[in-house]
Amino acid sequence: MPPARLRSMRLGMRIAIIGAGGLGGYFGARLAAAGEDVTFIARGTHLAAMREHGLTVRSEASGDVTIASVQATNDPNTVAPVDLVIIAVKRWDTESAATQIRPMLGPQTAVISFQNGVDKDETVGRIVGPDRVIGGVGYISAAIAEPGVIVHNGALARLVIGELTGKRTPRVEEFFAACQHAGIDCTISDDIRRETWEKFVFVVGLSGTTTLMRATIGPVRTNDGVRRLLLLSMEEVVAVARARGIAIDVNYAENRMQFIDTLPRHFTSSMLTDLENGKRLELPWLGGAVTQLGESVGVGALVNDFIANALSIYVDGKAPRGETAIDTLAVLARAQHASH
Repeated sequence: MPPARLRSMRLGMRIAIIGAGGLGGYFGARLAAAGEDVTFIARGTHLAAMREHGLTVRSEASGDVTIASVQATNDPNTVAPVDLVIIAVKRWDTESAATQIRPMLGPQTAVISFQNGVDKDETVGRIVGPDRVIGGVGYISAAIAEPGVIVHNGALARLVIGELTGKRTPRVEEFFAACQHAGIDCTISDDIRRETWEKFVFVVGLSGTTTLMRATIGPVRTNDGVRRLLLLSMEEVVAVARARGIAIDVNYAENRMQFIDTLPRHFTSSMLTDLENGKRLELPWLGGAVTQLGESVGVGALVNDFIANALSIYVDGKAPRGETAIDTLAVLARAQHASH
């Protein structure tokens, strides 16, 4: 059926989004603005602001949008069964999120995780049932600027979806049509597992190097040494993927470098944003997972192992206060003063 004809027959979807941060808030707002029945599962001051003032997305590339009347709650038990649940929380919340959404699951409800990592779909499937899971990959640089406000950086805002079996199904077509109607760049893939690994290549390299260097992509890609570190990081992930039977191009890391060169200089990773805000890092599911994934197929990953170990002190948020160089000098000065 032609897309235009499919859209004209659509009655809209009931969609629940658990996690109203950068990705969930941005795409959820676009879908709601286009008339989809969207409910956000959120918490804290962000939830309170959405209830009181609505949800605003600021985007120079795609245009601003404000949803004045937002359906938002912190209790999935109050939401009737929906057609689709989108999981957009941080990776460490996967199990709890998949458990929380059970009250919203009807007989035909599908679930898409747009989280980082290559084992997210299996993790969700173990809890809600593998047949419910549709594969999903999201590309966007966006974050909560203040409660109730999402800021989208750059022009990249893209979703890739597909059945884990590779088949094209009505439920995938329906969400694709909803995205098209909302003006969202969305693609259906017949190999979503490969797409998930391709994003993994990009995110591992981007998050590891920007966070390690405390810099946006501009300085990272223009410094010869750090640029090489970024390329080597991605090449390791490609080697691991290929050894695990994923049909990813051998030159994919170099392809991503060419793409990275097109990004705005201020483009960054959510991991760096989390580090700067003293928040927990997704490191164990990104660069920290590469070594283990490689070991199981006999592929080394020394670069990613180094980056993960260098950042590991921050994995749970702010690093424990240690003895810095300034602390040491102060101690020595006091000791020297006491000896006189």
